[in-house]
Amino acid sequence: MAKKSAIEKNLKRRKLSSQYASKREALKALVKDKSASLEDRFNAQLKLAELPRNSSPVRVRNRCEVSGRPRGYYRKLKLSRVALRQLGSHGQVPGMVKSSW
Repeated sequence: MAKKSAIEKNLKRRKLSSQYASKREALKALVKDKSASLEDRFNAQLKLAELPRNSSPVRVRNRCEVSGRPRGYYRKLKLSRVALRQLGSHGQVPGMVKSSW
């Protein structure tokens, strides 16, 4: 199980990322717009830098919903490999059969 603080920090980052998504997108579009004046583009760049760092979607880490583990994460299932194996062994994942040879 991951530290509770790490899980909570990541949830905070997800929340901030969704909260500032539209503002961040608008500023990025203005920065990339070649027809806008150089001064407007520079001001948009400064405003973008003033946004909270954790509002960037790049800082969000994919974590397992069961254990909070950040590594070995399956996006489709939102589970780590360890949690998937445990749930599969208990028969709680539909269509998953325990392998044996």
